[in-house]
Amino acid sequence: MKTLKTLMGASALVLAATPAPAQEDVTLVLNWTAGGDHAPVYWAASQGWYQDAGIDLDIEEGRGSGAAVQSVGVGASEFGIADMPTVLQGRGAEADVVAVMALYVNSPYGLYWVRGGDIETYEDLAGHTIGNPPFDAARQMWPAIAAAINVDPDSVEFVNIAPEAKVASLQSGVIDATTHFYNVHYIYERIFGDDMGFVALRDIGFNPYGNAFIVNGEYLAENPDVVSAFVDVTQRAYAACVADPDPCVAELADAASQDPADVRANWDLVVELMTDDSAGSAPLGHFDLDRMSATYGFVADSFEITEFDVTDGYTNDHLSSDVVMPTAN
Repeated sequence: MKTLKTLMGASALVLAATPAPAQEDVTLVLNWTAGGDHAPVYWAASQGWYQDAGIDLDIEEGRGSGAAVQSVGVGASEFGIADMPTVLQGRGAEADVVAVMALYVNSPYGLYWVRGGDIETYEDLAGHTIGNPPFDAARQMWPAIAAAINVDPDSVEFVNIAPEAKVASLQSGVIDATTHFYNVHYIYERIFGDDMGFVALRDIGFNPYGNAFIVNGEYLAENPDVVSAFVDVTQRAYAACVADPDPCVAELADAASQDPADVRANWDLVVELMTDDSAGSAPLGHFDLDRMSATYGFVADSFEITEFDVTDGYTNDHLSSDVVMPTAN
């Protein structure tokens, strides 16, 4: 017995002396303030998944996709979330960014207006006002969007409003229409009900990739294993939250002091944006070359960019083929 105790004690000393795995300090800057689409990241962090993968993750709320691209592009943040057209625009302006995982495989862009006036469909927008911040992604992509909805891009007048003023400005009649990401569609439904006019641009032929996880290109080249670990955890987190949303919704609601019902409504719309015909087969978050080429085309038509090979702007190399988009509950 004495020998056994001695061996057990020696083993304990060896275990105690074994250093913990080294942690890589990593910052993820969000595209905006924390919302339902970020719930899996917060939940996985709370479960210690990133820590277990050797990543000490710091999550920073963002100020828009453009700001996220800028931060990641100069290396101030290793990772970020940004709208894919904005990512490609940044890449075309020499921002050192690479997309490593698609979050929205469908475009989140939607047009909203109030029925009952002289706008019954999106084709009636000519001669009216659209309220958006100057840096709004959809506003920047307006030439391509206008072509998709068959409206002369110069036939509308843009009105500068704050991002948080879109709904109120539309409700008060200050503007005739606005654009918004589909993950807040539930807010428009609650406020406008049957008076809500809406079209999802993805349904009428304008479907660039939406939000994506991006990484600084130099960091990617120097730390491929860390990038793979980050992507693997993030893939698994989103798959887990699609399969069982409640813990993820509760975590985000608590972390961001939001109503769980609002977070769940947001998350349910995010799942729609995450789902396409490849669900259940291709790796969750993968990029399709043809669709990425089309997304690049929309960007090239809307911005003056330095041409580049679109395959330099994204990679599927760090995705786990074992993690696919599950069937949502």
